[in-house]
Amino acid sequence: MIMKKKVFDNTSTKLLINKSCPLSGKDAPLVDYKNIDLLKKYTTEKGKILPSRVTQVSTKKQRQLSLSIKRARYLALLPFVSN
Repeated sequence: MIMKKKVFDNTSTKLLINKSCPLSGKDAPLVDYKNIDLLKKYTTEKGKILPSRVTQVSTKKQRQLSLSIKRARYLALLPFVSN
């Protein structure tokens, strides 16, 4: 019997990705407009808010995050755009 190799192996393409939200849980940081270090992690260099599919943040926390970023921008804690 000759064994044929599989051309496509689906098991190797599936990665074990941690699907839990980094802003939820016991030791999670507080999402607030005054927490500038946290908000900078979820914005690009040009000032855009990163989508939740990239950051793996839950929908509820993504809404809080975007609102906090917008408030921090309004109060000039974060820039709207970067030069």
